Amino acid sequence: MCSVEAKDNIRILFMDTVKDLGQSVKKILIDENGFSENNFINVEITRFGNGEGKAKLINSVRGKRFFIVTDVCNHSLEYKAYGQTHTIMSDEHFQDLKRVISASCGNTTEITVVETILYAGRQHKRNGRESLDCAIGLQELEKMNVKCITTFDAHNVEVRQAIPLTSFDNVIPTEPMLSKFVQEEKINYDNLIVISPDEGAMGRTRFYSGMLGCDIGMFYKRRDYSKVDENGKNPIAEHAYLGKEIENGEYLIIDDMISSGGSIIEILNKLKIRNPKKIWVMATFSLFTEGLEKFDQAYEDGILQCVYSSNFTDIPEGAESRAWFKRVDCSKLLADCLITYAKDEPMSNILNGRKELYDKIAKLKLC
Repeated sequence: MCSVEAKDNIRILFMDTVKDLGQSVKKILIDENGFSENNFINVEITRFGNGEGKAKLINSVRGKRFFIVTDVCNHSLEYKAYGQTHTIMSDEHFQDLKRVISASCGNTTEITVVETILYAGRQHKRNGRESLDCAIGLQELEKMNVKCITTFDAHNVEVRQAIPLTSFDNVIPTEPMLSKFVQEEKINYDNLIVISPDEGAMGRTRFYSGMLGCDIGMFYKRRDYSKVDENGKNPIAEHAYLGKEIENGEYLIIDDMISSGGSIIEILNKLKIRNPKKIWVMATFSLFTEGLEKFDQAYEDGILQCVYSSNFTDIPEGAESRAWFKRVDCSKLLADCLITYAKDEPMSNILNGRKELYDKIAKLKLC
């Protein structure tokens, strides 16, 4: 429990991009941790007719520790410009975040930014003459005197090297994700294989397999570097499976993000020839940028059991009503992060609680 003095020194802003998540976290902080309405502030984002905007803080943050929480991938908000309706996209959300920091006028004692999904996280490294958006975005926040940046399941955490003098915490929502999965599914752990969709996700997959006590497999993503598709990417020539072969096995595909979903669907089809009993997918972020139809078809064909995903980012309308989709509430994890910062305690318990998680999962498996 935070001291009264510590809580009085805190102001938290949940941007409109995290409205529902913010309400859940706010309830936890008030009902279970003694926070009050005075700890939460609001902002007014105004759009002009040409699309430019400004931010105005409704409450004062002078002399306070200021926490800003946002989801830069929210695509449900709109504005009008030049007589047309525009969807607010990631670049504009990030600009709004900087506007809010600017509106604080340097009067805070400390600013912490919580990006539920890291801005431009997939543009984390440079190949040839191309932009390095994630690093530039982090450096912009650092130059605006942001003292701590927190995100969840960054695509590549090594991007923090762009801001070596600023605190950067990458929190993996393993506990809520695995707990819900183990509680809700009937799993044959002796026949379970945790699958990495590519070599880049092997670290995450090894961790999950260790927690579940099962084997691991991987699909090697071979790209055709002689071609470039319409999205500027080298097309995938083949997904080759590397791992143990199990007849009527159960598979859990682990990844940080489902974007279009094309790679996941191809892996589902590759696993189909192995006569799987069940296939689940677990991804921290499910964007479904090309719609839900491919997953609807995979579910109807019996090759997809369920997709587990966090509530850290916006999902398309209708996704939550799908029989194959289960949203994992990570509100308590975010609340725990804010409380830890407020109490000036180390984040190690949240970032490194492996033994506690292993013990919890072991108990859940016995239920």
